Amino acid sequence: MFPKYSDAELARLQQADPDISGIIKMIQSGEPAPACLKSESLEFRLMLREMSRFELKDGLLYRRRQCDNKQMYQLVLPHVLKSSVLSSLHNEMGHVGVERTLELARSRFYWPKMSSDVESKVKTCERCVKRKSQPEKAAPLVSIKTSRPMELVCMDFLSLEPDSHNTKDVLVITDHFTKYAIAIPTKDQKATTVARCLWEQFLVHYGFPERLHSDQGRDFESLIIKELCTLVGIKKTRTSPYHPRGNPVERFNRTLLSMLGTLKEKEKKKWREYVKPLAHAYNCTRNDVTGFSPYELMFGRQPRLPIDIAFGLPVRDSSVTSHSQYVKNLKSYLTASYQLAMSNAKKVADKNKRRFDMRVREASLEIGDRVLVRNLRLRSKHKLADRWESTVYVVQQRAGDLPVYTVCPEGQDGPTRTLHRDLLLPCGFLSEVEEESEETRPIIKPRTRRTPIQPDERPLDSEEEDDSPLFYPVEMVETEARVREPVSMTLPEREMATENKTSPQTKSSPDLESVPVEKGSTNLTGNLPDLTLNNSEPVENNPMEQEPENNPCAETEKHVDWMETQNDVTELQSSTHTSLSEMGRDEQLIEREQEQLTTSNSSHEQTIVGAEGTPLPSSCDLADAPQTDLNQPAIADDHVSVENTDGAISDQSMDTVRRSERSKRPPRKFTYPELGNPLISFAQTLLEGFNRVLVETFESNNSFERKNMKGLMSI
Repeated sequence: MFPKYSDAELARLQQADPDISGIIKMIQSGEPAPACLKSESLEFRLMLREMSRFELKDGLLYRRRQCDNKQMYQLVLPHVLKSSVLSSLHNEMGHVGVERTLELARSRFYWPKMSSDVESKVKTCERCVKRKSQPEKAAPLVSIKTSRPMELVCMDFLSLEPDSHNTKDVLVITDHFTKYAIAIPTKDQKATTVARCLWEQFLVHYGFPERLHSDQGRDFESLIIKELCTLVGIKKTRTSPYHPRGNPVERFNRTLLSMLGTLKEKEKKKWREYVKPLAHAYNCTRNDVTGFSPYELMFGRQPRLPIDIAFGLPVRDSSVTSHSQYVKNLKSYLTASYQLAMSNAKKVADKNKRRFDMRVREASLEIGDRVLVRNLRLRSKHKLADRWESTVYVVQQRAGDLPVYTVCPEGQDGPTRTLHRDLLLPCGFLSEVEEESEETRPIIKPRTRRTPIQPDERPLDSEEEDDSPLFYPVEMVETEARVREPVSMTLPEREMATENKTSPQTKSSPDLESVPVEKGSTNLTGNLPDLTLNNSEPVENNPMEQEPENNPCAETEKHVDWMETQNDVTELQSSTHTSLSEMGRDEQLIEREQEQLTTSNSSHEQTIVGAEGTPLPSSCDLADAPQTDLNQPAIADDHVSVENTDGAISDQSMDTVRRSERSKRPPRKFTYPELGNPLISFAQTLLEGFNRVLVETFESNNSFERKNMKGLMSI
């Protein structure tokens, strides 16, 4: 943040500047400029030229400027504030160029040699240099020279669109002197593939070259290629990194692409079949560099084409020569061809060098020079990346007369890098302090909960919040389950039930025992519990759970629970329909159990306790609710067997309604290893509740209809 200066502070800084203070004294005293100015500074002499435009206002020196028919005042800036003002107008304004920064400065300030200062500031700005500086051609062209076939063999990979056989790579091998080339489609770019193709397709046919040249790809610089070269006595060389001009095979790649691009659309889908014929066609045509066809320089004769066979060309004389004479003629012909090819290649190379060097500003580097390296290690999107790496390197040595230098990071012994001159940018004006880069924090993925925690599940006595996931188990509490049955009777049936109440004969109704609800007892294989265990587990009567017949609260609670059951029946009507077929198979077994329990002498009245174990109200608010006789269904599962029939209500009464004795305590916090999977536990509990409701609803309806039919038959 740029500090704010008051008028008094600015006036004091102007007075402290020797050049500005001299101008102020001359304006205040009205004295003319001294006759001899040799002893004065250059800035003071330049300011004297603008003497007529200076003006004092409130003790500050300004310069008048006419801009668009408007008069503006420029503050004469002291020398001590020049660097901070330039940094504010350039660095904090988006690192704009020279013209824009100069316009921002001229509209506000004045000092001598403002244009050169602004230009120097922009050109030496570290951020502008690393981001905006264009790579420049500072090294002249150096041509590769050869004098005989197989002196230098170059190879490279050419990648194309996959064809019908999913082939997309072509290994290209060329002889630098003769320009003879072969192209081999490959399935991949592995080092083993390169070694096999190089041996089977080139070395066994054309012999061993003196040097093998390639780029710095991993497939060419692998150990297997080095061992192959060592085995056959080939010297392996490579280009400098990110410098494709150093590999002559790149020129043939462009020619081969042009030839493949002329194929028809159907032929392009199987371009692999045309690679070798097109490479042979290239070898049979005259090369502009040598003036001979590559085939002729390699084999010493003209190739015979299909058109020659069709027309019987070329016409040969009938003279017969011996082998020695043929070899002698071939040697003399090849020697003359090689000399002519070398002279033609030299002419073309000199021509290309003159054309290339016209756009080059040669600037060699010396040992110890500070340089920046071109940022070529970018992947994916890099529109905001710098053109030059942030690390400053120092030149260590030069590779002979070639424009190739070995550099290492400043202040370090390694690692060293060998780069072409075009990839280096002199930066001796940059500060030695490296730009501090912010440490990248690792991305921390948010921890998610498997099961959301409900607000009412938090501990009652928790006072501190914990960021870790909280899981609370479903407490399995031993409760008392009472079977309740909805009342669905017509008016005649209700009258008949009333008569049955007043009869002295009563039927026993055993109550459901209090059983613990165990986690592992959930029946997930079917919708209904197993009813075959009713005979083996008799039900004990509990006389403490009887209620008097004339208790209005009990009757009211029955009616309220009947209404709740009716709502459950409506919601689960579709689910009950699917379970009727399974329940029909156990109908006979239920009737037998009911007949056995009808003969029992014990009678109990139903008492209702909330399904969740919550206590029921002790006072009765619905005293006038209708009282009906509820026929209890028979329910049985792995732990419980319940039977209920019609019977008279006993005369015993209870003063208070039985309440649940479950202790209220906050649930403990569990972790996954202790709790298991809360989602599975929740699903098991939910399915168990649905099955229980289905059984109660269906069996209550069936038992009620059977009892009514028996009552009508007895009448």
